[in-house]
Amino acid sequence: MPSPRSVQAPDAVVMVRPHAFTPNPQTAADNRFQRPTDGTPASAVAAAAYAEVTAAAATLERHGVRVHLFDDTGERDTPDAVFPNNWFSTHAGGHVALYPMYSPNRRRERRQDVIEMLKAEYRVQDVIDYSGLEPDGLFLEGTGAMVLDHAERVAYTARSHRANPVALERFATHFNFEPMVFDAADPQGVPVYHTNVLMCIATDFCLVGFDTLTDPQRRAEIHARLAQSGREVVALSQAQIADFAGNAIELTGRDGRLLALSARAEACLTAAQKQVIARHAQTVPLVVPTIEMAGGSVRCMLAGIHLARR
Repeated sequence: MPSPRSVQAPDAVVMVRPHAFTPNPQTAADNRFQRPTDGTPASAVAAAAYAEVTAAAATLERHGVRVHLFDDTGERDTPDAVFPNNWFSTHAGGHVALYPMYSPNRRRERRQDVIEMLKAEYRVQDVIDYSGLEPDGLFLEGTGAMVLDHAERVAYTARSHRANPVALERFATHFNFEPMVFDAADPQGVPVYHTNVLMCIATDFCLVGFDTLTDPQRRAEIHARLAQSGREVVALSQAQIADFAGNAIELTGRDGRLLALSARAEACLTAAQKQVIARHAQTVPLVVPTIEMAGGSVRCMLAGIHLARR
């Protein structure tokens, strides 16, 4: 029997297939997950990324997830177009948010055809556009900067210049989320650039890199808050965060709930961690090593659709 409908786990996603993928030089300074292509010809990198997204979309569709696949030709200099979760999010009740982006070339990722598709296929009541905050240097990179607990209405947010407190407060007020802000850093003390690389909140469990949270009191508060929601809490190590184990997303497929994550992420999980996940969702590993060179993984590639179909 399929699982009951979950406000946390969408059954449809938007994906963007890149034709000119490359790690973005404008984001390299603060994204420690990003790495260079090591001399591989640009055409080979782009072709590999194109193939990875094509295969990932097909895998999700085989599991019963509805995939709206858009192509990005690269003509607008959008090297990170494969990560649409940063520029828009969707919310139950028919609400869509558009976000202010930190890197100038990422602002060109916003595209009207995606919004028009959402309006045509789903019930959209309003689109709230925060991109006008960009000239003031106020950025909030969507469900990269925030990990949203749709059931408990909490927006978990790691402090960074990609998650401005003014922009966060506006979003939280409009969309009725409580912001829960914290500091997070890698083993070298460098702030983590996006919250969704260290935290995944599913319906009945969550994956969290507690070791990245630098304040012990805040760490305990967040652990307690997640446990109080009734979820099984799985702690991830710094090494597992580096392998993108936190950058996963729960979806609803044909036969129940799925946890979409990269093959690299799944490989680094322990048997005990996999056992917890298996109680609640089937893991669906996607092979995306080229995409991960850009500093994001499967969660970043999938913009979940939390809207009712027409």
